[in-house]
Amino acid sequence: MITRRTVLASAASLAFVRTATSAEDWKAKYPEITFAVIPAENGSGVTERYTPFVNYLSKELGIKVTLRVANDYAAVIEGQRAGNIQIGYYGPASFARARLTGVKTDAFVIDVNSDGSKGYYSVFYVLAKSPYQKIEDLKGKNLGLVDPNSTSGNNMPRFKMNQMGIDPDTFFSQVVFTGSHENAVLALAQGTVDVCANWWNADDDSNLTRMLSKNMVKSSDGTPLKKEDFRIIVKSDLIINSPYAYLSDLPEDMKAAIKKAFLDASEKDKEAFKKLSDGKNLPWQTVTNDDYNKTIELIKFVDNLRKKAS
Repeated sequence: MITRRTVLASAASLAFVRTATSAEDWKAKYPEITFAVIPAENGSGVTERYTPFVNYLSKELGIKVTLRVANDYAAVIEGQRAGNIQIGYYGPASFARARLTGVKTDAFVIDVNSDGSKGYYSVFYVLAKSPYQKIEDLKGKNLGLVDPNSTSGNNMPRFKMNQMGIDPDTFFSQVVFTGSHENAVLALAQGTVDVCANWWNADDDSNLTRMLSKNMVKSSDGTPLKKEDFRIIVKSDLIINSPYAYLSDLPEDMKAAIKKAFLDASEKDKEAFKKLSDGKNLPWQTVTNDDYNKTIELIKFVDNLRKKAS
């Protein structure tokens, strides 16, 4: 006899079969995917930081996830444009650049700071022993930026300097792109540049403090430096935190599985999650492409500045 209970049970069973079949379909199509990370620090540092999480992600998704440490910010953009990178960890400006230039990628989770905020700052560092107290003191000196597609290492610094009436390409003797946030700090510490831009979350959470905890920062004569050896002379307005983004045309159930794995990571693999931020960040939260519209406007502004300068 057919009853309402048997009908509901049959429907639930059919739904389960469809879900399982659908999962097998995308796993058959994507037995291996690539997860690429921008070079916020040196390659070995990124690999060490992300490998436990990538192992967790492989286990959760039931497919092989391969970590790729990008050579520069543009490599993540172009890798997703070509469809070779299924998941990318971007900076806000590089994600905005990807969207602006037609890359079909969607932000799905965002980093969250220890206080619950979802933003960070761009700062200008000088050495504490230097005479420089404000940016205007550095006319004719060397400026260290990070990468053309770095938010805190190029776009926001240029926006901030424009507000201050400074054209970096004429104000400074030389503007150097160092390639990573770590390299910018090292260039300052070793005297290659006189001031550098970098990211900063809080007094105890910045690229500088992470480098110092690894004893990575030394002067040109090899003397280890401390946080007190650096001085912040400019701090930007708040910048939205970095997103993780997957290709828009991935199967919907695959994207749902990826998003769930990220959102569950802080509970399912606490140590792997903690390692990503040295235990500083709270669990990821969902985010959308529209949250980066202001960042798109920022890079449009900076692009226009460059056009006027040329």
